[in-house]
Amino acid sequence: MTTIELADVSRWYGNVVAVNDVTITIGPGVTGLLGPNGAGKSTIIHMISGFLEPSRGKLTIGGVPSWDNPDIYRTLGLVPERDSVYAFLTGADFVRATARLQQLTDVDGAVRRAIAMVEMADAAGRRISTYSKGMRQRIKVAAALVHDPEVLLLDEPFNGMDPRQRLHMMDLLDKLGAEGRTILFSSHILEEVERLSGTIQVIVAGRLAASGDFRAIRRLMTSRPHVFTVRSSDDRLLGAMLIGRAAVSGVEVTAKGLQVRASDYGAFCREIAALARDHDVRLLELLPADESLESVFAYLVAS
Repeated sequence: MTTIELADVSRWYGNVVAVNDVTITIGPGVTGLLGPNGAGKSTIIHMISGFLEPSRGKLTIGGVPSWDNPDIYRTLGLVPERDSVYAFLTGADFVRATARLQQLTDVDGAVRRAIAMVEMADAAGRRISTYSKGMRQRIKVAAALVHDPEVLLLDEPFNGMDPRQRLHMMDLLDKLGAEGRTILFSSHILEEVERLSGTIQVIVAGRLAASGDFRAIRRLMTSRPHVFTVRSSDDRLLGAMLIGRAAVSGVEVTAKGLQVRASDYGAFCREIAALARDHDVRLLELLPADESLESVFAYLVAS
C-alpha cells in the first residue's frame, strides 16, 4: 500500500503564494481534496504528480520524491483537469498509446480492460473529436488506469459528466479505493466529496483548513452552534426543559418537532438523553440538521 506525504510544502510563483505550508498524509482509500476555485487544489495535485517542484518542503509517494523521478509513473495514474488528448485519435488509440509508453506486455488486453472499466467500449473506435466532455473525461480515466496504478490522482474528474456517468465513476473509484489503492480527487462540488470520500482535505486560499472525516471536523467547531431536529413524545415539555441549559442557545417548536441550537455538540447529546429519561419523555428522533459537508465548507471559508 502506497502513502502520499506532504511535509510543510509550499509553492509560489514570484510573489504569488499558491500553496502555503501544507502538511498532509494520504493513505489507501479515497480522499477528497475540497476547496473553491483558485484555492490551490490543482497545484497540489501537480506537485504530487511530479509536474511541479515544491518551492519548499518535502513531498513523497511511497517514501520516494515525485519531482524529477520519472519512475514514479509506473505506480501513478493522473487525470488532469484540462483535456490532454489528441482529438484526431480514437479513444482506443489514446489509451493504447499510454499502454505502450508504460511498456506493458499485453497492450491490447490492458486497453480493453481499462476501456471496459469506464464503460466506453461502444465508443472506443470513434475519434475523440466526436466525444462529449463527459466521454473525454472517461477516456482520460481509462488511460490513467491502463497500467493498474497503485496511486490515482484526479483533478475535477466529474466535470461534464451526466448524472449516470457520475454515479458510475463514483462507484468505480469507491471500488478501486476498497481494493487498497490510494486515490486523491479534487472537487469544488460539495456533494461529490461527501458522497465518495472517507476523508477530506479542505484547502482554502492555499492553506490546509481542515483534515479528516467531515463529521468529526464539524463537531470540533464548537464556536458555531449546531442545529438539531428533535421529535419526542412531548415536544413542548422537552423544549421547556432544554431552555436555559448551558449547552443550548435556542429552542423553537415547529410542526416537524423541535429545532434546537446547541453550542456544544457532545454536551447537548448527553443532556437531552438524561432529561428525557428523568422526565419520562420518549425520544423518537434526534438528527443534526447541519451535519452536511456544505455547512463545514461554508464555516471554513467564512473563517
